[in-house]
Amino acid sequence: MALLNIKDLHVNVAGKEIIRGIDLEIEEGRTAVIFGPNGSGKSTLMGAIAGLPGYDVTKGLIEYKGHDIKQLSTDDRARLGIGLSYQYPPAVKGVRLRTLLESMTSDREIIPEYADMLNLSGYLDRDINVGFSGGERKRSEVLQLMVQTPDLMLLDEPESGVDIENISIIANALKSLLEKEKPITKRTRSALIITHTGFILDYLRADVAHVIMNGRVLGCGSPSEIFEEIRLNGYSKCSNCFAEQFKENNIC
Repeated sequence: MALLNIKDLHVNVAGKEIIRGIDLEIEEGRTAVIFGPNGSGKSTLMGAIAGLPGYDVTKGLIEYKGHDIKQLSTDDRARLGIGLSYQYPPAVKGVRLRTLLESMTSDREIIPEYADMLNLSGYLDRDINVGFSGGERKRSEVLQLMVQTPDLMLLDEPESGVDIENISIIANALKSLLEKEKPITKRTRSALIITHTGFILDYLRADVAHVIMNGRVLGCGSPSEIFEEIRLNGYSKCSNCFAEQFKENNIC
């Protein structure tokens, strides 16, 4: 059974339909990436899965661990094991990073260990993301995920605005969280990753890639092959290629 099962999903934002009938599955222990041009609905999809305010699901199914979660609040979805890393993590004045992390776990001893892994030991007693660089904010987001240990991670452009050194640190932490050292049949945590640059794929192996355009999934396949096609020929040719495959094989 799929960990996440999305069927015929339609989502409005500010009264405008952004997601126009998406079908998508993520199996337990698998890592999926999403490619798509700006405005195609990638972040809207993640917002709808996480239950963020402003994302109005008008039709369709969002099933997680066999249960429809559309009516659940964001915090209830987090308690069920869905974690979200923002593309632009907000700063929160007056709340220390350590305080947030301690509220997320009963095992406070793991916090210094994970903070050291992400080079954030000196940031625990600072206000959340206040004065942090882009890379520090992204590492802070991953630290929060590591403490939460969700079964499904939603990562919105984890490499955006991050230098190569920070991408390596973030990817190594995600590898640990996603149990990449285990055989794929033994892994229990999954991820859905939005990427524009594809840089994260140099450090973190994904199992499948989905291409989204105009609020719909065009198709899926090998992450490296799809990214290379997009890099060389752009999304328009990718769209035509998937259209032909649908006719012949009815993929995805």
